Amino acid sequence: METPNISIEFFPPKTPEGAEKLRVARQKLAQLQPKYFSVTFGAGGSTQQGTLDTVLEIQSEGHAAAPHLSCVGGTRESIRAILREFQSHGIRRLVALRGDLPSGYGGAGELRYASDLVEFIRTQTGDWFHIEVAAYPEMHPQAKSPQDDLQNFARKVQAGANAAITQYFYNPDAYFQFVDNARKLGVDVPIVAGIMPITNYTQLMRFSDMCGAEIPRWIRLKLASFGDDSASIKAFGLDVVSQLCERLLAGGAPGLHFYSMNQAAATTAIWQRLHGSPAA
Repeated sequence: METPNISIEFFPPKTPEGAEKLRVARQKLAQLQPKYFSVTFGAGGSTQQGTLDTVLEIQSEGHAAAPHLSCVGGTRESIRAILREFQSHGIRRLVALRGDLPSGYGGAGELRYASDLVEFIRTQTGDWFHIEVAAYPEMHPQAKSPQDDLQNFARKVQAGANAAITQYFYNPDAYFQFVDNARKLGVDVPIVAGIMPITNYTQLMRFSDMCGAEIPRWIRLKLASFGDDSASIKAFGLDVVSQLCERLLAGGAPGLHFYSMNQAAATTAIWQRLHGSPAA
């Protein structure tokens, strides 16, 4: 198989030890030659400085990096200032999201939706940024209906998004159906499949409950049957996710976006399966 177009996501480390571990992981993942690395933020944009620091470190190593930008809790002025700072550092790509409200937080901010944020970025910066937005093949957990969710996605693209990254999923049919439905609405941007490697059953269940990603019953039962046998969980996870990636690419997915959890091993192993050879 031809080398797939991939991108890899990190979260900003909170400690010096975490920062060092991420550097080691990033060095290994850079060998896969991703198109770019993206860096998330905390609820309400709470790690925005950590996000920028991590992005700048990635750029200094010679790699393309995209900060995530949330509009939740922000004002137009605060977001304008962040955009100016990104531009001053030569950042050309970002991931624009509504973001999650921090617990106990009252208001949503001056820009309520990701489509408002995308539109604001375009009015402020023209075509400076390549803007990625989120897509939800299995529906955003707060959406009223699949149709409503799809319309929200289309609005983000109409506002000026260049491409989309999906929430992770393990049912490829959900992805292909979503792409087909988006195309019927006139959405023509690349919709890159988000991929979550399976390495820890408890952690995966917790994440999936929070974000609304469905874990098919056969995968859940198999993972539960391994108990604390982490080697078996990782081996099974590698098989399942590699096969998912192969099917997605064979079906026309324009690329894969790996949620790395700041770890290199699982993403590298999947890449090697897809590529048919060890990473250089």
